[in-house]
Amino acid sequence: MQNGITEVLTGRRVASVSGGGRLDLTFDGPVSVRVEHEFRLAAPSFAAPAEVAHFFPALTFRPTGALLALVGRTVDLAEITPAGGLELGFAEGGALSVPPHAQLAPWSVVTAEGAVCAGLPGGEVSWTVPGGA
Repeated sequence: MQNGITEVLTGRRVASVSGGGRLDLTFDGPVSVRVEHEFRLAAPSFAAPAEVAHFFPALTFRPTGALLALVGRTVDLAEITPAGGLELGFAEGGALSVPPHAQLAPWSVVTAEGAVCAGLPGGEVSWTVPGGA
């Protein structure tokens, strides 16, 4: 199932970004990535090294310009790290990283049929096959 996240997200275009108590990235499809805890965004910069910003949705936040700039970008890399984090890379530049968390479920990937994959406390990952087993 490790490659399942690649199949679900790669090639999808970001349709919207919203904040508040969590980050919601909505993709065409419809598919959503929900981030409930800390994450990092490496925004591309053509004049200097990439700018890396840290976000803490639990503190409630509004999407920054760099996050909003993800709208229209296409995922070209989607993987779960060996520790249970989520990594998304975008064809047009930039990367979103969600580390695992010891006590919280930091991220999930949701389709119209329900959750497909979620990072669980301690770095475990839960997979659901939409429509059944």
